[in-house]
Amino acid sequence: MPLLKIKTNIEISEKNETTLLSKASQLTAEQLGKPESYVMVVIETRQSMLFAGSDKPLAYLELKSIGLPENKTGDLSQALCTLINNETGITQDRIYIEFANAERSMWGWNGATF
Repeated sequence: MPLLKIKTNIEISEKNETTLLSKASQLTAEQLGKPESYVMVVIETRQSMLFAGSDKPLAYLELKSIGLPENKTGDLSQALCTLINNETGITQDRIYIEFANAERSMWGWNGATF
C-alpha cells in the first residue's frame, strides 16, 4: 500500500537505480512499520525539472500510504532526504517531498480495496 515515487533530473546508472529502489523500499517499510511486500517504489530519472530557478541536481518525492501518520512525516523526511543524498549526491536542500494519506476505500489492490 505505500507508494514512493522518486523523480529527478539526473541520470542514474542501472546498477545504482536498482540499489536505490531496494534501499528505498526497505526504508519505507521500516519507517512506516508495514511489510515490504506491500511497498512499491518508482524512479523516474532524467526528467525536465527546475527548482529555485536552477536545473542543478534535484529530486521530488511523493509518499502515499494508508494511515500515514502526520507525526511521522518529519522522521520520514529526514530518512528519505538522507537516502537520496547518500545514493545520488543530491543535496537535501534540493529535495521536496509530498506526503499523502490515502483512505482505504481509495486504494485498490488485487481486484478489491483495502
